[in-house]
Amino acid sequence: MSSTITITTTPQQPDIEYHPDEAKWRARTAQRFAENPDLAKVPLPEGFPKQVEGPIVWAGSDWVHEDQWVYNLSPADLEEIQNALNHFKKLNIPMGYLGKNNFPLPTLGEKLQGLAHELYSGRGFFVLRALPVDTYSREDIAIAYAGVSSHVGSARGRQDGSGAVLAHIKDLRASHAHEGKMGNSAYTTDKQVFHTDVGDLIALLALQSAAEGGVSRLSSCGRVYNEIAATRPDLIRTMTEPWVMDRFGAVPPYSTRPVLYMEEGHAIIQYSRRHFTGFGDQKRSTDIPPITEAQAEALDTMHFLAEKYSLGLNFQKGDIQYINSMGLLHAREAFRDDEQNTRHLIRLWLRNDDLAWKTPGPLEHIWKKLYSIPPEEQRFPLEPEIRKTAGGMTK
Repeated sequence: MSSTITITTTPQQPDIEYHPDEAKWRARTAQRFAENPDLAKVPLPEGFPKQVEGPIVWAGSDWVHEDQWVYNLSPADLEEIQNALNHFKKLNIPMGYLGKNNFPLPTLGEKLQGLAHELYSGRGFFVLRALPVDTYSREDIAIAYAGVSSHVGSARGRQDGSGAVLAHIKDLRASHAHEGKMGNSAYTTDKQVFHTDVGDLIALLALQSAAEGGVSRLSSCGRVYNEIAATRPDLIRTMTEPWVMDRFGAVPPYSTRPVLYMEEGHAIIQYSRRHFTGFGDQKRSTDIPPITEAQAEALDTMHFLAEKYSLGLNFQKGDIQYINSMGLLHAREAFRDDEQNTRHLIRLWLRNDDLAWKTPGPLEHIWKKLYSIPPEEQRFPLEPEIRKTAGGMTK
């Protein structure tokens, strides 16, 4: 009588880190094709076209001068902002009630509405240059920034579980080391790889620039999609399947959803690499299902194609950068601070309810939580703090 021995193998996390390694990426691709030569013959998922089109589908080389995306605030514009700031402060109401109706910009407001159309129906980004941040108190900066931005996006999103709608992006490793593990590259000087934030729109105001580096880079989701669809339709299928996203100690410990969606002709990529690889002290959890080799290849493919077709922005002190986070990926190069120059951005998550794209079904619960914070609960921290858990709002 013979017996059969069954050997089971527990799936292992692929050899992949937060910072992409091109050699590992190419080796993984070669290995996967060696195991399945017909890999790229997999058809595209139903409803996903061979190519998407539109003004938000671009390559960095399509742009030749920053005048194409920079709006320079005129003296008259700055006077309107100052008048609106004075008007709002006289109302003596909480900042959460800031909106275009109580931050009046008679002429600039119409221009901002036109630029908001550019976010959803055009190239997907623009820069306002430049708010005179050195002439304002920190509170006045927050009011002016949120007030101007209310003419671009009618809703502000919560950025953590405590009700903060304003976040500080700065190297906080020394000043906030007592708060524990640093698990987000936003709070370091490290390179931030291509990713998206949750929500429709991102606004970033530069309070101060770095001594060296820190270039902001944007890339079109549609352009990345088109190349992957043309060359690796199997990876498009992988991107539309559920992925296990680490929630780093939250309950439940992980969530699952795709990283790619197709809505009304828009290729929408939504992911942050650290949720699949970990970052810094915050390692990928070992007690949750690992990502697959196909997903690891897709992560690197998205990053390196986004890098290939990216545009670097000359992000200066006082600039406000607005980005469609559903249609564009963004990244930041590593930087160096010194005593005189410490890179410091403040961020808002916005949505223009009149212009917004349709939210993909698997993201609707996240968007609902993101934009449901009532005015009286909105916090505008004037000093940097480490973002607390968002209570279920997962990238």
